[in-house]
Amino acid sequence: MFSTERGAANLLIGVVISLILLKVITGWISGSISVFAQAADSFLDLFAGVVTFFAVRIATRPADEEHPFGHGKVEDMAGMIQGVLLFIAAGLIIYSSVQRIINKTPIELAEAGMVAMVVSMVASVLLSRHLLKVSRAAGSVVLEANARNITGDIYSTAAVLVGLLVVRLTGLNILDPVVAIGIAIYIAKIAYDAINKPLLGLVDASLPHSEQSVIKSCLAEQGNQVVGFHELRTRRSGNQRYIDLHLVMAKGISLEQAHQVCDLLEVDIRSRLPRTNVTIHVEPCDGKCKYCSINPSACQTK
Repeated sequence: MFSTERGAANLLIGVVISLILLKVITGWISGSISVFAQAADSFLDLFAGVVTFFAVRIATRPADEEHPFGHGKVEDMAGMIQGVLLFIAAGLIIYSSVQRIINKTPIELAEAGMVAMVVSMVASVLLSRHLLKVSRAAGSVVLEANARNITGDIYSTAAVLVGLLVVRLTGLNILDPVVAIGIAIYIAKIAYDAINKPLLGLVDASLPHSEQSVIKSCLAEQGNQVVGFHELRTRRSGNQRYIDLHLVMAKGISLEQAHQVCDLLEVDIRSRLPRTNVTIHVEPCDGKCKYCSINPSACQTK
């Protein structure tokens, strides 16, 4: 039920709503700014989850006349929105924490905050692992961004838990806003990471070197019919990959044979890099071996 992109998005929204309610009530009871900071972060996770809910539905639509390359960039846009929201949250938390330090606001019931943080940590660990698993299986950028956001919550929640424990044992109330500022800095780091990958998709950056190596490996395994290749271009749009290249065929290869080689190559690449669209321009060998990067001896084929 929750193993698909849509199911994972539904699970995310449900869990985050529950954590928001828990943290808001606990923050109100305890008067802890660090717990409220956690509630604010979870509220942004909820907003991000709603964005994910709709982004996944749009991004998974098939290509149509108006969008011949599909709707994958919707996921990249959603990832960017999440990152911006996290930056805003970090700024608000720092501002509120500084005000608490200036006004010397005390904590009334640290124990309640500690219990809430333990519950939140357990829920976040389970949720982030599931989201990351689904995002890797589906190649979903926006689910991956949410998984990283929830992972950030785990560490920041642990920091709040330790801070409340120290406050409870020592009575140093200033530690609470100091911990909240630390959380805000970490949230800013998570925001940067959340923005970076979607940004590469929006500006049509090339696929990672590891994936380009897979493509070149597939090309090298085509035997004596392929002489070489050039003009290899790659990009990503959401969970979709796009590859186009010029393939230099050996002399004497018929149109039918060239078509078969291209079909086999496309199948091989897609088996290793799922959700990939491959476009191949076939060129005959000119005998000058300019592009004989794979199999120079093939240019002697008659």
